[in-house]
Parts: sequence; structure tokens; C-alpha cells
Amino acid sequence: MAYEFLQNYWWVLIALLGGLLVALMFVQGANLHLGNRMLDDTQKRMILNATGRKWELTFTTLVTFGGAFFASFPLFYSTSFGGAYWVWVLLLISFVFQAVSYEFQNKKENLLGVKGFRVALMVNGLLAPFLVGTAVGTFFTGSPFTVDKLAIADASAPVISTWGSAWHGLEALGQFHAVLLGCTLMFLAAILGALFVIQNVDDGDIHTKMRRSLKGYAGAFLLFFLAWALILLLRPGYAVSEDGVVSLEKYKYLHNLLQMPVVLSMLLAGVVLVLWGIWKGAFTPSRIGFWLTAPGTVLVVMAVFFLAGFNGTAYYPSCTDLQSSLTIRNSSSSYFTLQVMSWVSLLIPFVLAYIVFAWRAMDRKKINAFEIEGPSDKY
Repeated sequence: MAYEFLQNYWWVLIALLGGLLVALMFVQGANLHLGNRMLDDTQKRMILNATGRKWELTFTTLVTFGGAFFASFPLFYSTSFGGAYWVWVLLLISFVFQAVSYEFQNKKENLLGVKGFRVALMVNGLLAPFLVGTAVGTFFTGSPFTVDKLAIADASAPVISTWGSAWHGLEALGQFHAVLLGCTLMFLAAILGALFVIQNVDDGDIHTKMRRSLKGYAGAFLLFFLAWALILLLRPGYAVSEDGVVSLEKYKYLHNLLQMPVVLSMLLAGVVLVLWGIWKGAFTPSRIGFWLTAPGTVLVVMAVFFLAGFNGTAYYPSCTDLQSSLTIRNSSSSYFTLQVMSWVSLLIPFVLAYIVFAWRAMDRKKINAFEIEGPSDKY
């Protein structure tokens, strides 16, 4: 296997894990609906028990995504996780509060009370997709860092990557285009959450209320997504020449889309599936909308990663020093590391098969009011 092939192979796997992570954020999206005043307490507990069976899958995918990025593209990991650390710290804190909230919200004499823990779940539902989306948005807007690989030989300060802002990642909140993507993912998560509740909870009244909320979230999602996509296609991008020199190129991401028809097909197919699932969930009595929108989300996210990294593009550009921008070629692990990891990656289908098996076992019985009011274990 050629070194270039292994680098591309691992970027594809990173894109797949990123797509799965966003799709699995239906957990966060469903918990956003806990603030819906149309739902009574029993209905909110039904939603909590539906997502409570699945939240570990989202967190595990997040950890796997981060671990895979670290192993395959360590320079990105050291640059982003070491420089823009406030984004990742806030993300992990929100997930910690999520785990604690599930376990303790209905325990007697808990510190925050039921409402306090539910607020924590809603905060996780807002922050997690927004932070992930904004972080990915910097793949196109750039971040303030410099890279000096020769610094590793400096015994007094062997620091390769240096972050150029005291905000350490929070400066992305001032980048309008990145924030647009963060808002897009937040509304998409809410849509996936509503569709999942419709599919997983056996209660007609909840279905009616979720369909009503779904229409509002769908309108906001389309507005933000179209604005982000339009700006992306019109903005300059960070092109990489054959000798590794980075330069700004007008309409770079539009060129990428037109020059990679497979990626264009993935993007269009994903958008169609997402919209089809939303239509099924919001305007028909069908309960299959989640199984259309979730795969569509994976395809769209993968296409976004391909636009950022393939076709001679710097996937993590530096707005401080263009030549410090990270590409698939200059930020990956060694040939030996990627080769060994590629053999390990052959286990992925078995892991996915286990997830499918566990998912079907958990969904064998739909959530209903009788289960919530009964003596069985529940959140």
C-alpha cells in the first residue's frame, strides 16, 4: 500500500466517524425537546428513557473520532486540541454533565433536583452540536496558529504548534461562517432527535407534538444550511500545490465540488435523504424519517470533510501563516503507523455489527407510558 493511499484511506475513515458522530447526536437533539412546554412530565421521561439507552454510543463515537484523529493525523491533534483547547474542554464538560444527569436526576435528595439535571441535558444538547459544528467550520475559515517542525529539536522548548490567540479556540465564535455551521448542526441535531422520538416512542400525542416542533426546526436548519453552503461556494479556499505551497484560490471549494463528481453525488444524495426524512416526519404519519435523515447526515458530513481535505486542499488552514496550514500530506502519521492501523481498522465492520445488534436488542420494545409508570428500571 502506497503512503498516499494510506493517508487518503484514513481521511475517509475520519470523515466516516465524523458523519456517524453527527448522526448520533440525535441524543443531544432529543434532549433539547425537554424544554418543550407542550410535553408533560411523563412524556419527558419517555424521551429521556429513549435517549438514555443510546447516549453511550454518541460519547463512544466522539472518543473514537478523537482517538483516530490523534493516531492518523497527530499534528492536527496537537495543534487543535493543544491550542483551541477551550472548545474541546467545554465539549467534554457538557458530556460529563450529560452522563451525571441521566444517572442522578431522579435519585432522591440529588443536589440539583430533576429540573436542574434536565437543564444540564438541554445545555449539552445545545453546546455539543454547536461546538462540533463551529470547530469543523474553522476547516474553511482558518485558525490563528503557526507550525515549526524544527522546534522539536529545541530541548528548551520543543513545541511544534503555537496558538496565536489568547482565546484558545473561542475566537471561532467571531467567525460568522464557522458559527453558521455550528447553528446548522444544532438545528440538525434537534431534527434528528424529534425523528428518533417519533420512531422510538410509542405514544401518539408525543408524535403530534414532535411533528409540530419538527417543522420549526426544519425551517431554521434550511436557512442556516443554505447560507453556510452559499458562502462556502463563493469564498476563497486554501489550495496546496504539488510542492506543498499553500495559497488562496478563489472559489476553491466550488472547484473541489465540480472536480470531484463522486463527492458532489454524495452531497446531493445526502441532502435528498435529509429532506426526505424531514418531510416524512413532519408532514406524514410515517415513522421512518429517522432512518432516512440519519444516513443522509452521514453522507453530507463525509462530503464536507472531503471538500476540506481532498483535491489539493489544506483541511486545517492557518490564517496567521499560510505555510503552517495542515494538509493530509504534512500532518499524518508515519507510513508504518498508518499501515499497522489500517490492519486494525479491518475490525470496524465487526464493531458496527455489534452496534447494530445492540441497537436492535434495545429497540425490541418501544418506550411507552406504562413502562415509565411501572416498577422496571428507568431514568
